Order: sequence, then structure tokens, then C-alpha cells
Amino acid sequence: MEADFEANAYGYRPERSAKDAVQEVHRGLLSGYWQVVDADLSQYFDTIPHAELLQSLARRVVDGKLLRLIKLWLTAEVEARDENGRVRRSGGKRSRQGTPQGGVVSPLLANLYMNRFLKHWRRQGKGQQFRARLINYADDFVILSAGRAAQALEWTSGVMARLQLSLNQAKTSIKDARRERFDFLGYSFGPEHLRPPRSGWYVAARPSKRSLVQLRVSVADVLNPANTDPWLKIRTELNRKLRGWANCFSYGTTWQSYWAADWYVCDRVRGFLQRRHKAPTRGTRRFSDQHICGPLGVLSLRALRTSTA
Repeated sequence: MEADFEANAYGYRPERSAKDAVQEVHRGLLSGYWQVVDADLSQYFDTIPHAELLQSLARRVVDGKLLRLIKLWLTAEVEARDENGRVRRSGGKRSRQGTPQGGVVSPLLANLYMNRFLKHWRRQGKGQQFRARLINYADDFVILSAGRAAQALEWTSGVMARLQLSLNQAKTSIKDARRERFDFLGYSFGPEHLRPPRSGWYVAARPSKRSLVQLRVSVADVLNPANTDPWLKIRTELNRKLRGWANCFSYGTTWQSYWAADWYVCDRVRGFLQRRHKAPTRGTRRFSDQHICGPLGVLSLRALRTSTA
């Protein structure tokens, strides 16, 4: 399968990552491809047609038993619970579309079917026609164009319809990256002012607001007041989550996001220790930022950024 995949696909592939896709998007923007088709596929994993997917698979796999096994797996009934605890079932023998998200083969099959769109783009010469670059990661993709984004979006909508897929019209839009921001793979791209004393602006790539929210949720989960583990264990888990987040979001303009993350972490740690030690005050002196990131050993993302710069 890997030999057939297009060069502009980055999801679930060896020696490729989401960060590689982010860097490619940023390079395209800096090269003058300002117009962005910010595309959103409607329930991609749930709408991949089985018959067409198996046809794509059969072009590479000749083992009939393996093809039958995958077909049976595609039509297996899946039982899951929603956020309210209610049981929901999907799939089954009558199912004609969809791959179970979380299944071990789903990423490969999703890449395989998306490859039909990517290959058609290349063979039809749409990159040259639309003066555009297409970057894909799993079911996410953006098209960067130097002035022909509307034509690229119209063509894409038609091809997706033939593939029995659809774009979410409410979430798909065309944006000018010189004037407005768009998010892709946890990063936010768009205009950013230079830090004083310099003046002007540039097209930046930085962690998105949603990525910061997810980090805060993760930190709050570790520092839950009900957590009675020893501080050493809590600190180790907290630092593991912080370092993992920083590894994912180490590209581009990070200083502002890292500052916000450090502020939040220190504030949460301070509140956690103040409650644990029943301190009569908010603990700003006893548990200062310097003490938290020093003797207490909590990782500072700004210090990490400086040490790896």
C-alpha cells in the first residue's frame, strides 16, 4: 500500500507525522499560496463506501481470503456507549459504508480511499491548473492556492460527490491567510504582529486555542483535588503530559502559547498544593512560580523552548 500513496499524504505513514504536514502548509503560505480552501469532510470514516473501498484494495491484494476477512470486518456490528452512557450500535451485515473508528485497520483503509482523490488531483494536473498545493492528513486536508481557490473548491466538491463523500458546507470555506486565521492539525495559521521593538506582521503557525484548551483539561485532570498520590508521582505524570504536548507543538511561533501554558500550570499547581497543605493564603509566596519550576521540579515550557532553541 505504501508504494501507492501520494507524496502529499502524511497521516498514519512511516517516517511522516502531523508536524511534517504542518510545516508543509506553512512553507506553502510563505511561498505565496495565500488563498486557503479550509475543507471539512462530513463524517469521512462513517461514509466510506464498502464496494469502492474493496475495489481499491483488490488492486493491491490478490489473496481472496484476506479480502473476505476485511469485508467481514467492515460489516461487523460495533457496540459503543455515548457520553450519556447509552448503548449505540452501528455496522452489521446490512451496512454498506463506513469503517469503525479505532479499528486497527481503519487508518490504512481510510488512507487507501483518500488516495483516490489525491491521485486524481495529481493525474489531472490540478496543482498546475489551480496554482495550488494540496496537503492531506487522514481525513483532513487543505488546498493552498495562488488566486484560484474558488475553482479548486468547486472541482473538489464534484470529485467528492463521485467518491460518495461530501464536504461539510457549513464548515468548509475559503480564507485569505494574510488577513484571517485557519486551523489545521492543532495549529492556527494566519497574520501575526512582530514582537516589539519590531513592527509589521508575518504569516505565523502557532498552537491553536483548541490545543491549549486540551492541554488545560489534561493538566486539570492530573491536579484533581481528589488525587491523593505522592507529589513525586503527580509531578512525573504532569511533566510527562507537558513534554508530550510540547513535542507535538514545538514548531512555529510558540512563545505566547508556552507562556499561557506555564501561567496556567503554575496557577493550578499552586491551588493544588495550597489545598493539600491547608495553607491559609493563596500560596503565592510559598509556592511561587520560581519555586514550582525550581525545587518542586515542574517542567516550564518556556525554559524547555530556550534549552532546545
